[in-house]
Amino acid sequence: MTSPHSSQDAPRLLAAVDLGSNSFHMVVAQAVHGEIRTIEKMGEKVQLGAGLDRDNYLSAEARERGLACLQRFAQRIRSMNAESVRVVGTNALRAARNADHFIQSAEETLGCPVEIVAGREEARLIYLGVSHTLADDAGPRLVIDIGGGSTEFIIGERFEARETESLHMGCVSFRNDYFPDGKISRKRMDRAITHARQELLNIQQRFRQRGWHNCVGSSGSIKAIIGVVNELNLSREGVTWEAMKSLRKRLIDIGRTEKLDSLGVREDRRSIFPAGFAILYAAFESLGIESMNFADGALREGVLYDLLGRDNHEDVRERTIQALQGRYSVDLDHAAAVEATATRALEQVGPDWGLGNSDYRNLLCWACRVHEIGLAISHTQYHKHGAYLMTHSDLPGFSQDDQRALATLVRTHRRKFNNALFEHLYPDEIQPIKRLAVMLRLAVLFQHGRAGAAPPPFSLSAKGARITLSLPADWLEAHPLTRADLMSERERVKQADVDLVIQE
Repeated sequence: MTSPHSSQDAPRLLAAVDLGSNSFHMVVAQAVHGEIRTIEKMGEKVQLGAGLDRDNYLSAEARERGLACLQRFAQRIRSMNAESVRVVGTNALRAARNADHFIQSAEETLGCPVEIVAGREEARLIYLGVSHTLADDAGPRLVIDIGGGSTEFIIGERFEARETESLHMGCVSFRNDYFPDGKISRKRMDRAITHARQELLNIQQRFRQRGWHNCVGSSGSIKAIIGVVNELNLSREGVTWEAMKSLRKRLIDIGRTEKLDSLGVREDRRSIFPAGFAILYAAFESLGIESMNFADGALREGVLYDLLGRDNHEDVRERTIQALQGRYSVDLDHAAAVEATATRALEQVGPDWGLGNSDYRNLLCWACRVHEIGLAISHTQYHKHGAYLMTHSDLPGFSQDDQRALATLVRTHRRKFNNALFEHLYPDEIQPIKRLAVMLRLAVLFQHGRAGAAPPPFSLSAKGARITLSLPADWLEAHPLTRADLMSERERVKQADVDLVIQE
């Protein structure tokens, strides 16, 4: 929900932090004339995913490793504007049942929010990073990124991802399942490859039908594999299917991960090398890949370009909301009238209610535009249907926190309004989202007639949990239905400890 603000003339500092399941990475860059110039990179193999137990609880040791790394990152980015820093978490934090504890500590350490992105959003950002490091060739390309807990597959053209998928298999999880003691046998390798091929069945037909002109890998695992292929002269450039088959035999012959130094594999990557190889081998086999090259761009570079796009009014989130409106045949005139009314309310009480940040304005505007998408399913309980759609749809550009906040606003824009409806949010989100919901509810109420009229002549003031609504007495007399709605609304919001005072 953040976007950097500064002049177009002077270079601006941006930073992206990637809290991966295997490694944590940070990139600090300058934005110059719409391009990213990297000035510093840091990375550490934290192996957060290895700290997940069978019940998906993150161990204290893994949390400590992660926070120690972030303390070093924080020294570099603490002095930067928080709106120019974006921190994203991936598979390990998506899976961890106790991720909240780590996220809270991470935010305190870094001084900025941590966003957990869904798998397909991670894939989109990876493609964005990769596409900006490659030649701007025409035609589709396949991008594969093997992470610690998930592997992303993307088909895109130029800078746009067309197909995105995130499969639940990674070099750390596969290491733990198939190569925990470092032994590399034919049986273990075959089992790992078979597992990966089973996961790939979900996308095999769809991806092969779409097709691609060239294939690119973007992860540390793929970089290490290509490095070994080059070391052994198994391929002239990148890695080929024939080279993969030769390397598979070589790995089984070596038999132990600690002996992989003979192939030039770095010590910190040896334990996960056969796991990453098994996943890539299965991808070559299942998708019919003939050859693959490597690109330096990855998730963190994609995050930087996404930040830059938001600053240049090329926000993918706007396109996502527009797509939702079209898909569910939203009444655009009514949505615009609700938005105009809600933003007028926000302008009046935003500063007093701690909602002056542009992120809150964006959330409120997007909620206004999609608050009726549930009507595409049924008018009965449509606010609940809409919240379900917002929760479970793939929304490019939105973090899981943003998506949860939007779903909550859609859910609470009408009918029941109590504290229980906000309990699933993080504690520091509850109050601002509840207050945004009050403004959305008032806007919907004022536009109940669906005439697309200008907002009524109201004024709002807020202090603590009290919000005072002032309207001319003659206006209320001329709108008796609205007056009755307001009296009912006053009683409803009391259930969420909001005191609505109506003055005539």
